[in-house]
Amino acid sequence: MDPLKILNREIIACVRCPRLVAYRAQVGRVKRRAYRDWNYWAKPVPGFGDPRARLLLIGLAPGAHGANRTGRMFTGDSSGDFLYKVLYATGFASQPTSTSRDDGLTLSDAYISAVARCAPPGNKLALDEIRNCRPYLERDLELLKQVRVVVALGRLAFDVYLGILRDQGKIARRSAFVFAHNAAHETGPGHPLLIGSYHPSQQNTSTGKLTEAMFRAVFEGARLRLNTPRAPED
Repeated sequence: MDPLKILNREIIACVRCPRLVAYRAQVGRVKRRAYRDWNYWAKPVPGFGDPRARLLLIGLAPGAHGANRTGRMFTGDSSGDFLYKVLYATGFASQPTSTSRDDGLTLSDAYISAVARCAPPGNKLALDEIRNCRPYLERDLELLKQVRVVVALGRLAFDVYLGILRDQGKIARRSAFVFAHNAAHETGPGHPLLIGSYHPSQQNTSTGKLTEAMFRAVFEGARLRLNTPRAPED
């Protein structure tokens, strides 16, 4: 079986964080009135996308009534609406909307992972929950062997990714890399380019902190990098 599929089965069965296990199940029972006819996923949400992807997106965690309801990353809420519209416009998604696991959406040359796979209360993760889930992101990074660009959606995703690189000895320290929207960082010869981006949360998009033009620029930059031949390594 495909190693990514094996990993995603492990993710779906995970019960490492009691608080998150209880919360995701509670949300699935109580539901939101607008989705009362839905059978909520209410389990950890696996990665999604092209196993040969050269672009990796790292999100934060499933939304309680978004991915925790639909079972697919960034699907069924305003963050996903904002993200997939831009991924479609820049050639990474087959359609501009993502409403359910069965809506026909596919990603081309892109894969979506996350810091955490369960919806957290108040969208706030505890440090031990981040630590518990980090091995899944590490294994995504190991299995997605073609990745040339990593887009970290939000400061937490940016910091967690850099923490992995530091612990693997690929960078000396995280403090050498400063988070800013659409700031690109070379992390070493042969390593993926890291691009920071504001998270497409409703708070960021409704206030104008993140506009569609700003977000599109991130993925246009990623596309440009992917279309540039890789320099030979010494």
